[in-house]
Amino acid sequence: MNWNSKLKEQMTVTNHEGAKAYAMTPELELYTAVVTASLSDLCYEKQDERVKRIAALVGKVSPEFVARLAVYARTQMHLRSIPLLLLVELAKVHNGDDLVARAVEKTVLRADEIMELLMCYQWRNPSADPRKKLGKLSRQMQNGLQRAFNRFDEYQFAKYDRDNLEVKLRDALFLVHPKAKDEQQQALFDKIVNRQLETPYTWETELSALGQQPFASEEEKTAAFRQKWEELVRSGKLGYMALMRNLRNLLQADVSFADLQVVCDRLSDAVQVAKSKQLPFRYLSAYREVEQVNSTGTSALMSALETAVRHSAANIEGFDENTRVLIASDVSGSMWTRVSAKSTVRLFDIGLLLSMLLKSRCQQVIAGIFGDIWRVVNMPSDNILMATRQLERLEGKVGYSTNGYKVVDWLVEKKQVMDKVMMFTDMQMWDSTGRDCTFERSWRRYKQFAPHAKLYLFDLGGYGQLPLRLVEPDVYLIAGWSDRVFDVLTAMDKGGDALSVINSIEV
Repeated sequence: MNWNSKLKEQMTVTNHEGAKAYAMTPELELYTAVVTASLSDLCYEKQDERVKRIAALVGKVSPEFVARLAVYARTQMHLRSIPLLLLVELAKVHNGDDLVARAVEKTVLRADEIMELLMCYQWRNPSADPRKKLGKLSRQMQNGLQRAFNRFDEYQFAKYDRDNLEVKLRDALFLVHPKAKDEQQQALFDKIVNRQLETPYTWETELSALGQQPFASEEEKTAAFRQKWEELVRSGKLGYMALMRNLRNLLQADVSFADLQVVCDRLSDAVQVAKSKQLPFRYLSAYREVEQVNSTGTSALMSALETAVRHSAANIEGFDENTRVLIASDVSGSMWTRVSAKSTVRLFDIGLLLSMLLKSRCQQVIAGIFGDIWRVVNMPSDNILMATRQLERLEGKVGYSTNGYKVVDWLVEKKQVMDKVMMFTDMQMWDSTGRDCTFERSWRRYKQFAPHAKLYLFDLGGYGQLPLRLVEPDVYLIAGWSDRVFDVLTAMDKGGDALSVINSIEV
């Protein structure tokens, strides 16, 4: 059975709003569920339900696909928790060759992910022995973690050697039993066992040590913390993510403008942006924090963040001066779900930001938002984060339903011929007017008017449902929260699809 015939068999289902939709193949559903997962509750699906669905889907697809998807999610989409869950579930269903070990080796990229993987394994494989928390560790999981242990140095281990973890670094060493590659590494393993790792130079350890010192006055304490922040900036040892997280702290500490300029230069450096592998919404979160602080350095930091996020969009391809594009962002009620309990970022924000990233690369473009109605919002394309914030402030102006068909009906009504129609949504489209209008019928009507138009659905919810069949001419599915979703877009323009990109990953 070929891929096209599989898609033709897509079952009709009912989405979470009670409207007609289509089920995805297991591979597509697993892909969308994984790259849109944060292991937190969503509007229509609780965390445990998402985990159970992912676990069930792992059993319905090939082990090789699961392994490639785990590596893809970690290395291409820059996700951390969900690839580890995939590895744990893969270990349950595959006991043959060293596929699991190879996938673990390619997925565990930070020292703390060794402990996180073991904690996830413990969660999904509880021990039957009440005296133990962890069930028997998969041999292939152990082999992969042994290879991971050989990747990190003392600083990387010490940075994540924390007492508040369920599985500590020392525990992980005893569970995995890595073989030292030389005497130097054996000495490092001995330090882990004896808890003698040298305290790393990080902003957390430096500020913690300073906070334990006595000060004669608040003024003296304030001056000491300002000096410490300036020292951290000048040291060059403050990582890119640490800078992003502490921009507000730097402003509030009133560090010198010269030091803020060092921060700005690093934030806006194209090479640093590429190396940092930040998800786009991290820039938006930092921008929000900074804009609240009344300081002479605020504008400089906001400009640096704008430059940084533009760098992250620089590799988006496929849009020359003749390409006519419509970009529609779903701002319905379900899109207000936060990506995690502690985050202020919502699916709504991610959709708007990705749409503005895309808009910045298009010359002939119409962009807007939809809920009960569709509304075109005209604004310049150069300031991506500012544009996203302006769109956020239109909250409620188009209502909270998901009448996506109105976007396409507007194109028909205005006789607007587009080459590409891009929609950022959680796919839970319906008709709140009660007239039984559907996105599927509207798109077919538009294709009669604009036969060469292509539709790209960016799935931000991962619920496993589509508003129309993928065998419809020129209809494509992309999922995820990273700017790397646009790499999939490039592959599609070259005749591929999301699954072909995943299946090209080497494990």
